[in-house]
Amino acid sequence: QVQLVESGGGLVQAGGSLRLSCAPSGGTFSVDTVGWFRQVPGKEREFVAGISWRWGGTAYADSVKGRFSISRDIAKNTVYLQMSSLKPEDTAVYYCATRRGPVVTTVLSYENWGQGTQVTVSS
Repeated sequence: QVQLVESGGGLVQAGGSLRLSCAPSGGTFSVDTVGWFRQVPGKEREFVAGISWRWGGTAYADSVKGRFSISRDIAKNTVYLQMSSLKPEDTAVYYCATRRGPVVTTVLSYENWGQGTQVTVSS
């Protein structure tokens, strides 16, 4: 498995924006789906958004619909998560993950995970 590398996290004020990136280190996305998840200490990891690498179809958690947008750049071999209108409750470690098969929301369905990037939204 190639190593997934997330970047773009940081500290932002409520209402602000951030763009996260996910790319495979030393390899290419040879998968069907790339997903973004997030986790807060003491809570379960949760699905945020997913995209079909080949077709570009997307899915979102209800909590981020209309605020977050997932996209891919095949030429750059990168998946992005554009986050806007950020809220303090979006504070979490954000993880990129991949799977063979269509976009699903279950954590255990994803086979390869990045190390995560911290997003902190201040009120």
